[in-house]
Amino acid sequence: MFDIIIKGGTLPDGRTTDIGIKGDKITAIEDLSTTEARETIDASGDLVSPPFVDPHFHMDATLSYGTPRINASGTLLEGIGLWGELKEVMTQEEVKARALEYCDWAASLGLLAIRSHVDTCDDRLLGVEALLDVRETVKDYIDLQLVAFPQDGLYRDPTAHENTIRALDMGVDVVGGIPHFERTMADGARSVTALCELAAERGLMVDLHCDETDDPHSRHIETLAYETQRLGLQGRVAGSHLTSMHSMDNYYVSKLLPLMAEAEVAAIPNPLINITLQGRHDTYPKRRGLTRVKEMQAMGINVGWGQDCVMDPWYSMGTGDMLDVAFMGLHVAQMTSPEEMRRCFDMVTNVNARIMGLQDYGLKVGAKASLVVLDAGNPIEALRLRPDRLCVVAKGRVISRQSRNDARLSLPGRPDSVRRRHGAHS
Repeated sequence: MFDIIIKGGTLPDGRTTDIGIKGDKITAIEDLSTTEARETIDASGDLVSPPFVDPHFHMDATLSYGTPRINASGTLLEGIGLWGELKEVMTQEEVKARALEYCDWAASLGLLAIRSHVDTCDDRLLGVEALLDVRETVKDYIDLQLVAFPQDGLYRDPTAHENTIRALDMGVDVVGGIPHFERTMADGARSVTALCELAAERGLMVDLHCDETDDPHSRHIETLAYETQRLGLQGRVAGSHLTSMHSMDNYYVSKLLPLMAEAEVAAIPNPLINITLQGRHDTYPKRRGLTRVKEMQAMGINVGWGQDCVMDPWYSMGTGDMLDVAFMGLHVAQMTSPEEMRRCFDMVTNVNARIMGLQDYGLKVGAKASLVVLDAGNPIEALRLRPDRLCVVAKGRVISRQSRNDARLSLPGRPDSVRRRHGAHS
């Protein structure tokens, strides 16, 4: 007897099968037509996916758009300044309320693992305390990983170093930083060394905002790869954004990418945000701010799409849907072959799970019983449609259901309903 059987779903690899769940584990992936369950969910013709994963987000700022004002220039630097203003007026309860509302959105979309950077350039550590509380509140359905992030620079802000250590002592999971925002390139490189040493001492992962700029001379990713090798942090380090690479000399990049691959440093581009924030000083041709995704993948580097922001000082839009992120990414990176589009889907599921070091993830026997049933037939159709999530299961429990949302037509001689799935019949 199973607790839940997902019946007849199509897995991302194209197999059609049943999935049996007992407790919080997947215990069978096979034909279960003669087996009973307390609940059977019919997924015939629908895509059954592992949960979506976001390895780069800012939950302390989410859903704050317009408070205390709007980012008029649309630039990264004005966003950082605006966030400084918001920190002065926000309360812990407001941060928690916004974060929990976002987690409701995430749960309904099957986004069940999130890595959120939380600002440590605040002597009160108000956001840290709020998100530690949120992490505890949502732990039964969302794996929330927190990054100690000195938003204003580890050395540029006078108390950031001390506060980052305090945040880690409070239970924050990952060491973060922003070397390109230090006062000098030398200070930026020095901050990379200090943060990686801190992570090595504590046995923690590293995820740095790295070279989020149009300046091709911002090359802190090189230092990050070096420190990863020196300190034996291979497989535990990610560089987020890496937008300066879109402006770098090709010869230098031909040296840089093998260093990243050798050090097993992952990359997390954030296409929705960076094509909006970058290139603001350009006329034409205008750079679009996405790092060299396909070139890094060709070197064997783990590259996963991140969301970064939803309705905050840096980005006025967003829904929490990782398929929106992958959809934009495949366009800007020109990943339009069938194999590349399938890879984009994998980037917001399995690859991001690897980057975050998630345990027991995926559609396999023995894994955590978390999955999503989508109104799509395969990963490429899911990217095209960004469809409804018909059912979301988190750690063995159904946490969200949605009815199939076919449109009703009144057209002479045509069907009475329409579904945008290619070849789908009403």
